[in-house]
Amino acid sequence: QVVAVYGTLSDLLSVASNKLGIKATSVYNGKGGLIDDIALIRDDDVLFVCEGEPFIDPQTDGRPQEELTGSHTDWLTLNVGGRYFTTTRSTLVNKEPDSMLAHMFKDKDAWGNKQDHRGAFLIDRSPEYFEPILNYLRHGQLIVNDGINLLGVLEEARFFGIDSLIEHLETAIKNSQPAEDHSPISRKEFVRFLLATPTKSELRCQGLNFSGADLSRLDLRYINFKMANLSRCNLAHANLCCANLERADLSGSVLDCANLQGVKMLCSNAEGASLKGCNFEDPSGLKANLEGANLKGVDMEGSQMTGINLRVATLKNAKLKNCNLRGATLAGTDLENCDLSGCDLQEANLRGSNVKGAIFEEMLTPLHMSQSVR
Repeated sequence: QVVAVYGTLSDLLSVASNKLGIKATSVYNGKGGLIDDIALIRDDDVLFVCEGEPFIDPQTDGRPQEELTGSHTDWLTLNVGGRYFTTTRSTLVNKEPDSMLAHMFKDKDAWGNKQDHRGAFLIDRSPEYFEPILNYLRHGQLIVNDGINLLGVLEEARFFGIDSLIEHLETAIKNSQPAEDHSPISRKEFVRFLLATPTKSELRCQGLNFSGADLSRLDLRYINFKMANLSRCNLAHANLCCANLERADLSGSVLDCANLQGVKMLCSNAEGASLKGCNFEDPSGLKANLEGANLKGVDMEGSQMTGINLRVATLKNAKLKNCNLRGATLAGTDLENCDLSGCDLQEANLRGSNVKGAIFEEMLTPLHMSQSVR
């Protein structure tokens, strides 16, 4: 109702009480501000009076303000793996609105969230990994206490769909990794490694860096050196019986008098290596396989290579003087400028090999080359 405002605030409350039929004790402006001085009233103000109850805007029908604005500032408690966290709905919703956590609490009871006896929402996840996630949603900073595994926090961030945090965690994990150590393994380190390994266990040294190491006279039988860096190593008198040296780098290494029975050296790089007096011949019949190997300029003088497989290998400028190559497979092998003098090539397969400039004088047995020898 429209009333004339004059006198004091008490006069106004008295007039309002008579007009409205209530015992008016308080006056509010249209925004809910309590008026305690009549001088604060403006000419065009719409006022509200009450008998002492809190101000309720009649335009909202008494609904809480957060329901009207969608701000979701009401407090709630989460029971995460038995540990309680108290936060606001807006914290869980606003920063990552498309996350699973936001969808769980965006609308009340939209997911049918289960509550414990204290009314806390139950979430069956790790509390120690959830805490950094909640703090990130609060202030936007990734803070993880000592002793907390970042991988665990990353897994929870992925579970809850906190995309921006996932990027932070992946970067933090990458930066926390120690720099890769590419320094070569020493003889002392490798011997300690050998002694700590059970004799019946398969020893895998794939891709390791032994560059320049002294591995001479060691028992290296059956060890997997696939793609390892053995360049400039000293492997003289080493026992490499049945070792796997496939695609290994043996360039410039010394393997004089090494035992290479049944060795696998497919596509290995032994350019410039010394293999004088090596034994590739296995009495049990297991043949060494050097197919496709790079043996440019190697010195294999006096080596025993009966039945060896050197198919499509490169032996350009190699020294094979006085080698036993009986029954060897040399098909498609590049033997250009090789010194094969004094070699036993009986029953060797030289089909398609390149023997341009090769030396065959003083052979132990006559050479019977098959067709297509270049």
